[in-house]
Amino acid sequence: MTYSLTLSEGELARYRMMAQGARAEEAAIWSAAGIRPGAAVADVGCGPGATLRLLAEEVGRQGRADGVDQAAEAVAAAIAEVGDLTQASARQGMATATGLPAGAYDVVMCRHVLAHNGGQESAIVAHLAGLARPGGAVYLVDIDANMFWIRPSDPDISDLQDRYHAYHEARGNDLGVGRTLGELLESAGLAVEAFRVGGPVLRVPPGLRGPAWAALDALLAAGLATADDVARWDAAFTRSDARVERPWAFFPTCIAVGRVGS
Repeated sequence: MTYSLTLSEGELARYRMMAQGARAEEAAIWSAAGIRPGAAVADVGCGPGATLRLLAEEVGRQGRADGVDQAAEAVAAAIAEVGDLTQASARQGMATATGLPAGAYDVVMCRHVLAHNGGQESAIVAHLAGLARPGGAVYLVDIDANMFWIRPSDPDISDLQDRYHAYHEARGNDLGVGRTLGELLESAGLAVEAFRVGGPVLRVPPGLRGPAWAALDALLAAGLATADDVARWDAAFTRSDARVERPWAFFPTCIAVGRVGS
């Protein structure tokens, strides 16, 4: 997979906002899966480390939180994000071949990775299952883009989203992969303990532009956007940012937890 999202300061802030929201929204599921003080946790596809840091805080100095990402720039950002936490690490590796020790983790988390690795979903989940110790858990989070909405909508921002979806579809990626998480866990031999759809409905804060905007360089390189398109989309976000009454948006996430046999 080529890392398509440019890690600007705005994008890093979005990752931190998402991570904080995930910890708040998923607190009970994190605990039930085994994310607690002293646990060993892997974060596969850790990106710039926002969730990795929160996992490290949850397990404390007696635990471990090891992150892996394919992209060197994401790993560098993750190392900086967790640099003051001795229980945390980040390294470069593939989601199908992380280089992490087999059977070593109480929980193996993989957030928003499967939708970007079309055709490798089963291989990734099988590898994750191999990292979990007997009785451990694999914790999957991904999207079903068909459930996302924003109101009131803007036709230009909707156009950007459509181009972003086309970019992924051309690469064989499945932006509806969230609905298959239970099947993927079962195919890897795991018992599904939880499978749910959630996420906040919130007012979109000014300045938030999301992953489609962060993928502009990739869209341009793929011939799915022009400089005129970028200017038009930028103007649409500027209009949205100027709204006194903020738009409402639903950012859905599908969450599934599978347990390894003891």
